[in-house]
Amino acid sequence: MTITDALEQIRGVEQVARRAISAPEALNEAGEYGSSFSRGLRIDLNGLVILLISGTASVDENGNTVHVGDFRGQCRRTYQNITALLAAEGATWKDIVRTTCYLRDIERDYAAFNEERTAFFRRQGLDPLPASTGIQAILCRPDLLVEIEAIAMFIPSREE
Repeated sequence: MTITDALEQIRGVEQVARRAISAPEALNEAGEYGSSFSRGLRIDLNGLVILLISGTASVDENGNTVHVGDFRGQCRRTYQNITALLAAEGATWKDIVRTTCYLRDIERDYAAFNEERTAFFRRQGLDPLPASTGIQAILCRPDLLVEIEAIAMFIPSREE
């Protein structure tokens, strides 16, 4: 098959419905500080909604890092921001199927991270727990200590 043949086949295929999601009352849009990504994407796929939550950190509605130097405070704010993004689309943590957790210093902070995550997930009543990966990484701002991305999947109620 040539490239031309492949393009001819693709032209008849509809694009999957998707749109950016945001929660401006909790955290600003990345474009406001010169970055090029959506806080998340909503994908509607034959009755199934998939939310792809971008890496989210302890940032406020004005784009400022909050809880500088306070790892636990940054964890809590990060979970609060993800909760706001989920709520903006009619989802909750019970819809989360996967998280990827980036820690600036995994050796120093993993125990505290795991305590915060476990307490948060218990408060949410999660069972089963989401699949998850923890990674040490240099984050986009030197004052950020943790960043989490997430994937949620759910079938909306008929009222939505």
